[in-house]
Amino acid sequence: MPFLVDFDPVALQIGPLAVRWYGLTYLAAFLAFLWLGKRRAAGEQAPLTVAQVDDLLFYGVLSVVAGGRIGYMLVYGNEQLFSDPLSLFRIWEGGMSFHGGLLGVIVMMIWYGHRQGCGFWRLADFVAPLVPPGLMFGRLGNFLNGELWGHKTDVSWAMIFPDSISGIASREELYRLHESGLLNDEARHPSPLYQAGMEGLLLFIVLYWYSSKPRPTMAVSGLFLVGYGVFRSVAEFFRVPDAHLGHLAFGWLTMGQILSLPMIVAGLTLMVLAYRKAASA
Repeated sequence: MPFLVDFDPVALQIGPLAVRWYGLTYLAAFLAFLWLGKRRAAGEQAPLTVAQVDDLLFYGVLSVVAGGRIGYMLVYGNEQLFSDPLSLFRIWEGGMSFHGGLLGVIVMMIWYGHRQGCGFWRLADFVAPLVPPGLMFGRLGNFLNGELWGHKTDVSWAMIFPDSISGIASREELYRLHESGLLNDEARHPSPLYQAGMEGLLLFIVLYWYSSKPRPTMAVSGLFLVGYGVFRSVAEFFRVPDAHLGHLAFGWLTMGQILSLPMIVAGLTLMVLAYRKAASA
């Protein structure tokens, strides 16, 4: 019987204070960045000191939230933004874009790299392997929230996402239908877990291994862009696109794939330039 993805979004309730799973996954992402960043900063040739990683995380959080929210509203929620501009600031209602967050981080690193005298590319190569664990925890948050589900399927690991089913009046009815097997046709790919595994864990392993030896400047950043772009594009084949956008062409092309294509091209370009420059030095 397919697993029913029906987690309470509140992980811990202490009086009026509700600690949500999504908040805990973000906290885990930031702690992972801090721990890994300090380990990398302690090595030779690191562009930052261990103490500077704290500042980098602070500015990184601000840039991710600002860029992610602005990017989401401009690309996926522009109608709402134009009709209600203040919705941009209601981040508790959900809606964050990875591509927007990436642009926010790039702007921050240009400024911070100049401020610290290490330059943008050295800083970007330092940061790139620290990002995938955060992406993994973020996708786990999507899964616990029962959102960003995949297409219907009959694979043995398919799962049922309650919010993808219309016409169910109560949780009691949901569980009754599930126990009776009447919801089996609603089983879907657990696409948030696919993305957590590819964009998070697998990309982290590849980048951390690749960056464990000296590489030409820009090469690690380039590999990050290529890896994320490819893994995100693959995951989009299993994930249901945003309802108000749907497939944009050919019956399968999504906005996520369109936004990932420039990342792949830019990443390959950076890697070619990095190795050519190193060869001519």
